[in-house]
Amino acid sequence: MIVNRNLNWRHILFYTWKSLLYFFILSVIVYTLHHEFDMEKLTVPFNVIALLSTALAIFLGFKNNSAYDRWWEARKIWGLLVNYSRAWGREVLTLSQEPDGIPSEELTAWRERLIYRHIAFVHALRVFLRHPHDYNENGEDLIEAPNDYADIRPFLSQEEADEVLSKHNPPNQLLLIQGQELQEAYQRGWLSDFRFVQMGETLTEFNNHQGKSERIKNTPFPRPYSFFSRVFVYLHGTLVPLAFVEELGLFNIPLALLINFIFLSLDQIGEMTEDPFENRPSDTPLTSISVTIEGNLKEMLGEKEIPPKPVVTGGVVL
Repeated sequence: MIVNRNLNWRHILFYTWKSLLYFFILSVIVYTLHHEFDMEKLTVPFNVIALLSTALAIFLGFKNNSAYDRWWEARKIWGLLVNYSRAWGREVLTLSQEPDGIPSEELTAWRERLIYRHIAFVHALRVFLRHPHDYNENGEDLIEAPNDYADIRPFLSQEEADEVLSKHNPPNQLLLIQGQELQEAYQRGWLSDFRFVQMGETLTEFNNHQGKSERIKNTPFPRPYSFFSRVFVYLHGTLVPLAFVEELGLFNIPLALLINFIFLSLDQIGEMTEDPFENRPSDTPLTSISVTIEGNLKEMLGEKEIPPKPVVTGGVVL
């Protein structure tokens, strides 16, 4: 997620330089043909461009609002995951107890196991939703990054980690094991009927968070919006130099480039927002949220070594 108020221009140009180069070359060609080769009919009425600009702005605005809704829904889902993760830690530590009221070493180990397994679930869900890529220190380019399931191994036993990673859906497998552990605790008398049901409902909420995230991940933004917005931006940008070349002459080149940059930026905003789990600079900061949950739960266990939050690099937190 981009957190700096001022965007990095190197990052902006990384995504727009090819299109801007096309619009620049086109503007130069239009100026040369019109003024050097006397092709005075190579123009388009200004009113046509004005109408196209208005229609394109409305279209891009609608597209960007829809894309932002997807991004914001993803952020709300993971915000709820933070809340329910804290509730899960509290329930594990306070609702489970020995029949005689004195916690045993087995119960203490069981509590720690369930909390650590949930940390593994959060990290596994993050990896499950993302592509295995990250961005360099300037947030400019894709590079290989340690965004893989190795992050969950410190929280599981070797056997359990191997079992979970052999499944197509590791996060779902972890929730299944959590449910089995609850059943075992209920049979041993560590959980009453009501407390067993209560903790089972919390596990169901984790299923809901995963399912909602998968719905966004697996349901692409309507392709016609993305396709036609790019077509309309290039069509509009191709006509812009033809509307001002006669009156503005050489100044038409920077003006056309500026106008095209504005519409190109609007289109790119929607493109970068519509899929919030692709591990791009503007996406939902799953790594930061996962580390926050990990730190909260470890603190509830009384541990002193709390993981630091990911640093902001190049104005981006992942």
